[in-house]
Amino acid sequence: MEIHTIGIDLAKTIFHLVGVNARGEVVVRKKCSRNQLLRFTANLRVCLVGMEACGGSHFLGRALRAQGHDVRLMPAQYVKPYVKTNKNDYIDAEAIAEAVTRPNMRFVPIKTDDQLDLQSLHRVRERWVGRRTAVINQIRGMLLERGITVRKGRRHIEASLPGILEDSDNKLSGALRVLLTELRLEMQYLSRQIEESDRSYNHAAQVPSSKVSRTSPRSPSMNCRIMLALVSMTHSITIFPMEFITAIEILSLCTSMPIYLVIVIKGVPFWRG
Repeated sequence: MEIHTIGIDLAKTIFHLVGVNARGEVVVRKKCSRNQLLRFTANLRVCLVGMEACGGSHFLGRALRAQGHDVRLMPAQYVKPYVKTNKNDYIDAEAIAEAVTRPNMRFVPIKTDDQLDLQSLHRVRERWVGRRTAVINQIRGMLLERGITVRKGRRHIEASLPGILEDSDNKLSGALRVLLTELRLEMQYLSRQIEESDRSYNHAAQVPSSKVSRTSPRSPSMNCRIMLALVSMTHSITIFPMEFITAIEILSLCTSMPIYLVIVIKGVPFWRG
């Protein structure tokens, strides 16, 4: 029994594995845990391993690559056309094993620990920003119900709220003043967390000099650092001078999607994939 290609259907604890030979015939079907899977693949000859890009796939991909296997991750929507008959875990694994051998298949680069750290930091910061925005909107709504309007923007809320709380002529109840004070403290706490995450970016998100254009007069912005965290370091990336970049749009931030970048320079779009 010679296994040429392996397809793995991932899950939280139990994985389904299908091995096929060089003729595409299924020779192994196996249900196992993560540790059992790694013990099984450690005793195999080097082969092509395919998985869908999802939660936990980057860790398992690095572990299998350390064993010498050729590991490739694919977006789930690109595997779906290869699913035959009724869907189940073994059929999904067989579809993955077939899709990974296609010459024109698009693969997702396996991220390093540093790239995953930056991505996690970005996602936590994004959640904090969303929470702070929700707090500001709630403060604005409470004040509007009492006939007090504040100009749009976080800075105006931060500047106006202390005076509103201290003003005895606006007829705000004591209970509302306490709630607004607590919301203000929450807003300040979230702002401190966001500032701390920004400092973490500046400390941890070091862009390799080979990846940055020598003509760039200053360091890449946070968006560029996030971009480097999402794209494999094996790809060639050029950071253009920041004063010429009018827009950087990340079309896909998900690990399960191929990443494409649109950089608009002086109104002219340049596609980078």
